[in-house]
Amino acid sequence: MTPPTLLSSSATNDYKDVRSLSRGLAVLQALNRAPGGISSTSALADACALHRTTVKRLLETLRADGFVRRGEKEGQYYLTFAVRSLSEGLVDDAWVEQVALPLMRAAVPDLLWPCDLGTVEGGFMVVRESTHRFSRLSQHRGMIGEKLPLFFTAMGKAYLAACSDKELTGLLTLLKQRDDAVGSMARDTKEVMRLIAETRELGYGLSDGDWDQQAPFGAMAVPLKCGRRLVGGLNIIFPKSAVPRDELQRRYLPQLKNLAKRMGKDMAPWMD
Repeated sequence: MTPPTLLSSSATNDYKDVRSLSRGLAVLQALNRAPGGISSTSALADACALHRTTVKRLLETLRADGFVRRGEKEGQYYLTFAVRSLSEGLVDDAWVEQVALPLMRAAVPDLLWPCDLGTVEGGFMVVRESTHRFSRLSQHRGMIGEKLPLFFTAMGKAYLAACSDKELTGLLTLLKQRDDAVGSMARDTKEVMRLIAETRELGYGLSDGDWDQQAPFGAMAVPLKCGRRLVGGLNIIFPKSAVPRDELQRRYLPQLKNLAKRMGKDMAPWMD
């Protein structure tokens, strides 16, 4: 089977095409087109007209180079933000795997409920890492790559409450262009400022089933900072009737804040 041609041959054929490079780029393109940048080996093999074993080998090579990461399900892979360095020169985000994931996994016994790490992308909080696969209390699985709306999720609220006026203006400008509930909210400046003030007064982001897509679940979130730099957010997710508000504040909030503080400190060398 022949993969889609991505590299054009020169008219004089002075150089021999590197087929493995062409195939690797085809896999990256197919993964980029997949919803949330996440897909299975089998689906990618079909999309690229390649044998599954070949795709698996290419994905493992890309994983070793930091461009993809294994998903929560067997045979599943997703793009890392490192792929943007190919065009935008962004700093490698290997800290998610090298720093965040070990700390998040170590915190499972204390947090009990599953925890997500998200960073802002295109006006949404995109889940970059998760402990759903490690927590016995998890009722979710494929959260990595999930886009969380800023206004209706705990992580989004925590991020908005922590971001600078300049970033807030940029985010609202972007979101105002949408024609859905997110766009409608972004255009209601008074309501946005009320939400931010409420979150700042509370001291953390809180959702009580505010997001229709996850209506049965509640969440608590805190911002993730490295020094003064706002990097993203951390949350815990639970059935909304399972954890009383006072228990959230007394038991889980200190643990979540400690995790964010430790993570922010340990990622500093990666942010230089």
